[in-house]
Amino acid sequence: MHIRKKDIVLVNRGEYKGSRGRVLEVYPKTNRVLVEGVNLMRRHTRPSARNQAGGIVEREAPIHQSNVTPWCESAKAPSKIQMKRLEDGTRVRVWQINGETLD
Repeated sequence: MHIRKKDIVLVNRGEYKGSRGRVLEVYPKTNRVLVEGVNLMRRHTRPSARNQAGGIVEREAPIHQSNVTPWCESAKAPSKIQMKRLEDGTRVRVWQINGETLD
């Protein structure tokens, strides 16, 4: 999985199609990502020490990584990410659209 935490992605499937958001969490075992402001769900919670009032809380739910595309800020367009190996042996992520490195 080439998508990492704090990357900006474009949602290309589902109810939130066309929206962009920052990746909050990555779940590689299930190939899912948690995107800020995308796939909001409502959770009914009881009053507790953390949430005194209780009630209905909205929060993000994970979506499959195949439903998002990384967003290149310099090109202002979605692009795939490739892995390249430098001469010293380190691997870096590179935008396919313009060849710039992410890290």
